[in-house]
Amino acid sequence: MSRWLVAPQEFKGTLTATEAATALAEGLRQGAPGVELDVAPLADGGPGTVDALLTGVGGERVVRTVTGPLGQPVRATYGVLDGGRTAVIEMAAASGLSLLAAGERDARRASTTGTGELMRDALERGCQRLILGLGGSATTDGGSGALTALGWRFLDASGTPLPLGGAALQRLARVDASGAHPRLAEVELLVATDVTSPLLGADGAARLFGPQKGADAAAVEELEAALAHFAEVLSPGLAQTSGGGAAGGFGYGLVALARGRIVSGYTLVARTLRLSERLAAAQAVLTGEGRFDRQTALGKGPGALAKEARALGRRTVMFAGQVTPDASAEGSPFDEVIDLSARKDSETSAAESLRQAGARWAAHHARTP
Repeated sequence: MSRWLVAPQEFKGTLTATEAATALAEGLRQGAPGVELDVAPLADGGPGTVDALLTGVGGERVVRTVTGPLGQPVRATYGVLDGGRTAVIEMAAASGLSLLAAGERDARRASTTGTGELMRDALERGCQRLILGLGGSATTDGGSGALTALGWRFLDASGTPLPLGGAALQRLARVDASGAHPRLAEVELLVATDVTSPLLGADGAARLFGPQKGADAAAVEELEAALAHFAEVLSPGLAQTSGGGAAGGFGYGLVALARGRIVSGYTLVARTLRLSERLAAAQAVLTGEGRFDRQTALGKGPGALAKEARALGRRTVMFAGQVTPDASAEGSPFDEVIDLSARKDSETSAAESLRQAGARWAAHHARTP
C-alpha cells in the first residue's frame, strides 16, 4: 500500500496548519481511498506551532487572559507537552498582529507584555523547557515588555521605569535584573524562528518589518534608533545575531538578558514530530501554504521539508493558495506546484478549495505516487 505524508503549513489568514491538513487529507482520501495517509501539520515557529506540536505528540492546552499588544485583555493559549516538562508559546497568541485591526497597528507602542505573562505562567507551572515561537508579532520593543512581565526593570536616567513600547527605549539608561523570575536561570529557553534578520540595519527589526506593523518612515527611523540604543546599553556585540531581529527584536532581548538560544523553528518542529523517520516511510510528500514565493525555498517549512524529501527520492507536491512570479527564483524544491487560486471562485472556501484540489490530484496519481 502506498503511503503519503500530508504536512501543510498554515494558509495565513484563512486556515491553520491543522485545518489545512484536515482539508487536504479529506480530499486525498476521497480521490485515493486505498492510500495510507500520515498527517503532520507543519510549522516553523510562527502561528500554528502550538497546534502542530499538540497534534503531533499530544499534550495540554492552557488558556490565560493576558495583556494584548496595546494593553487590551486577550485570551491566549499555549501548549504543555512531555507530561508538563515543556511549554510551547506562540508570541502571536498574546502579542500578535492578528489581534489588532489595520487601523490600530502602532509599532511605537505595541508591547510583548502578554507573551511574558504566558512565559511566567509556564514557569510557575514548573515547566523545565520553554519553546517560544517568534512569528506574527505586532511589536518592535526588543522583548522589553515580556522581560518586564518576567521581573526586569527598564529605567531612564532618573531611575523611573520606561513606558511600554519600542519608542521609549531611546531613553533607556540601565536595566535592573534584581527582580527577574528566579526559575528563568533553571530552564532551557529555545527561541524558535526561521527569520534570520539581525536586530539592526536594512534587514533588521524596524526597517524590514516595521512598516507592516503600522510604522511610517519617521517611526521606522525612530524605532531603529531606539533599538540601536537598547543594544548599546545591553550588549552591542549581539546586535548582529542571526534571528535577533525576529518579532521586533524579541530574539535579541531574550538572548541578551534571558539566556535564550535561537534555533530554527522548522528544525525544532521537524525533530519533535520525527519528520525524518516519517519521510523515510512515505512515497510522496504533500505540503502547502497560503503564499508560495521565493522565500519558500529559503528556509520556510514547506521548502525545507521538500528539500529533505527530494534528497530521499520522494515525490514532492506543493498546494499553494497563491503562487508569485518569483516563486522559483531560488530553484523550486517541488516536483509539482498546484496553484489553488487558478481554480478557486469567490463562493468556495479555502478549505473546500484545498479539499477539491487534493481529491483531483489523488485520483490522478493514486497509482503513480
